[in-house]
Amino acid sequence: MRFAFAALLATFAAPAAAQSTPDAAGGIDADNLVQTVRTLASDQFQGRAPGTAGEDRTIGYLIGRLQALGLEPGGTGGGWTQAVPLLHTRLGAPDTLAFERGGAKMPLTFGTDIYLSTLRPSDRAVVDKAPLVFVGYGVSAPERDWDDFKGEDLKGKVAVFLVNDPDFAAQPGEAVAGRFGGRAMTYYGRWTYKFEEAARRGAVAALIVHETEAAGYGWNVVESPGGENYDIVRAPGQLTSLALQGWISGATAEKLFAGAGQDLARLRAAARRADFKPVDLGTTFVAAIPVRHEVLPSQNVLAKIPGAKRPDEVVIYGAHWDAYGEGPPDAQGRIYRAGANDDALGVAGLLEIARNFKAAPPPDRSIVFAFWTAEERGLLGSEAYAAAPVYPVEKTVANLDLDILQTAGPAKDVILVGKGQGTLEDDLARLAAKQGRSVSEESLPERGLFFRADHFSLAKRGVPVLLMMGIAGASDLVEGGREAGQAWVDAYTGQCYHQACDAWSPDWNLGGAVQDIALFYQIGDELARSSRWPEWKAGSEFKAIRDRSAAARK
Repeated sequence: MRFAFAALLATFAAPAAAQSTPDAAGGIDADNLVQTVRTLASDQFQGRAPGTAGEDRTIGYLIGRLQALGLEPGGTGGGWTQAVPLLHTRLGAPDTLAFERGGAKMPLTFGTDIYLSTLRPSDRAVVDKAPLVFVGYGVSAPERDWDDFKGEDLKGKVAVFLVNDPDFAAQPGEAVAGRFGGRAMTYYGRWTYKFEEAARRGAVAALIVHETEAAGYGWNVVESPGGENYDIVRAPGQLTSLALQGWISGATAEKLFAGAGQDLARLRAAARRADFKPVDLGTTFVAAIPVRHEVLPSQNVLAKIPGAKRPDEVVIYGAHWDAYGEGPPDAQGRIYRAGANDDALGVAGLLEIARNFKAAPPPDRSIVFAFWTAEERGLLGSEAYAAAPVYPVEKTVANLDLDILQTAGPAKDVILVGKGQGTLEDDLARLAAKQGRSVSEESLPERGLFFRADHFSLAKRGVPVLLMMGIAGASDLVEGGREAGQAWVDAYTGQCYHQACDAWSPDWNLGGAVQDIALFYQIGDELARSSRWPEWKAGSEFKAIRDRSAAARK
């Protein structure tokens, strides 16, 4: 039923994309982009939430389009998809939630003092008087000669972290200044890394001290999920050790540390030194919270163009097909948060790139087009793939990811996300120059956008990556310059990001999106017709991972 619907939908919804022939230069067709976006962002797809009828329709539509373009199935077992079962959890009202010290309780209010969620499929999340240990920024980075743990045994304990990197708040003259990129966030600064590191060390819970500037968002963003979380379904032996993970507010942290006889401000400064050692806070954490949990079936869609000479070497293009589904009506009565830009436009870009490749001579290396599920739930579709890759990561040349493109018109530049990470940024600059464009760095690298899109799941496994994300900085637009580019970023992120107004509009000017998609096509085309392997640059936290598999690429 699903695939029959796919073929029918592709026939009447997108004939131009399937039938048109690109010119010899491999041109990207803006009309095709519009047609795809208008289809995927329509009410028929119900906001494309994983595990819903909207997913069924989306998967069917994508397969139909890919078949019409002449691509081959690239998924599990020679099919079009890869199964991604999702764990969905939601905490209920806590029965017990407090810090304890010396027999006295400090009750905690969920959502005000503390925010928590769980990634364990249990009926109750319980932490029974586990000791709290302050571990500074919680960084273990051998390539930077930095270890905040100093052998501390966290099994059965609660790790308490500062957010961001050790040098985020460094003052001029401090030894740590610039050691982790300064204001630019490394992966060690991301809350996801801190929770993962706590779990690797056997902690039973992990709490991050919230600071608006260091986190890049206010407490309202932290508590907005309401105790809900998602993960891929994991085998029992691969479940996180964390019964609960979350944040404590700045005011709550001040009370916690002061009650333990500690000066939080002094400890913040101490955590910026390489000789920092964990501090036992003389306090325990008690929690007993009911949990509702379920498994939602979902799927990645994978298609390929086999390489003519080295088919085992793979260039992967990625974009996520999911959005936020149904929500409260907005001022115009729209209930579907359909992600026309985030990321139906990225999906449309991948389909245009695929169309161009099919019109060109066969590549030497294979090209895979990955349409990920559950990006909006935590990069879960790409994580599921990276944890069980259909194509070995050692022979994956690169992953090029499209996620939100600017719709304000042609630009004199392209925005680079993650400066200094890998040699793909040099390819970006060289080929952008052929378009008559320069490269501008992302405007807020401390927000860590490099770690917040699907390419990152493969980066963690060592695959060189490049992200195109229009909200990463103000484009220098041909009409209106950088001021107009900033106005577009502000309007989109301030009004429509993850909201129902992220809808297709006849006011869109896709001149800049066409430039960026064409640029990604050229980068991938070069890689697919060469024997070159992009690399991570010295100092990247992912270089050592890639280096360990170097023999596979000889």
